[in-house]
Amino acid sequence: MPDWLSAIILGLVEGLTEFIPVSSTGHLLLTSRALGLEPGFWDTLVVMIQLGAILAVIALYFQRLWAVLIGLPTRPEDRRFALSVLIAFIPAVVLGLLLHDFIKEVLFNPTIVCWSLIAGGVVLILLDRWRPTPKVTDAMQTPFRTALGVGLLQCLSMIPGVSRSGATIVGGVLMGMERRAAAEFSFFLAIPTMVGAFALDFIDSREAIFARPDGVMLIAIGFVVSFVSGLVVIKWMLGFIDKHGLSPFGWWRILAGVVGLGLLAFT
Repeated sequence: MPDWLSAIILGLVEGLTEFIPVSSTGHLLLTSRALGLEPGFWDTLVVMIQLGAILAVIALYFQRLWAVLIGLPTRPEDRRFALSVLIAFIPAVVLGLLLHDFIKEVLFNPTIVCWSLIAGGVVLILLDRWRPTPKVTDAMQTPFRTALGVGLLQCLSMIPGVSRSGATIVGGVLMGMERRAAAEFSFFLAIPTMVGAFALDFIDSREAIFARPDGVMLIAIGFVVSFVSGLVVIKWMLGFIDKHGLSPFGWWRILAGVVGLGLLAFT
């Protein structure tokens, strides 16, 4: 398979899975292994193209985010929202800096991904059946205590296969957020979290990127595809969660994890 086609496939997988609770990292890792892509450059590409999906959030929520930005000097509610996102972001910063090398060297393992997918799927199904009564219905009004709880749960997503969006949505629902509000807060929190992950991995891997003559081009292809597919998923996801809840994602995770374990057993 041509490398440019592999970049397109990985971009699609990233955009389609980044904002739903199925673990984009897990799906990308399993997809790259299924395509026979060697670790190293392709693992770096997987992280780099996540920024495309994050730009999809910025594009779709630009007016709301811009209103918050210009309102920071004068509107207390805008400062409160920005601070809630910062509070949720800090735990991932601390643990990410401390555990970055360990995560990449030890936890990026297909077997760990598969079991994480299955475990997370069970959690989503149970949460749909026994979730607390929601008290927060607007992501822009997330209390600081709730934001901290979401941020702490987000740290679990450093284990490939857990899912950043899944961990943050579960954290929000457990802390009393309505599912749609939890999903939107997960979108907003993704912006600083994934930009930070992008910057950290770029610093560590820039030599590998430029060592390949086509490295920048392949990342650009995956970036654009992840941006476009991310736009589609964000628009679709909120309505789907309102109508169907989180259980369908849970069953998909379990199926993907079981299939992944089966493939690993016979390869």
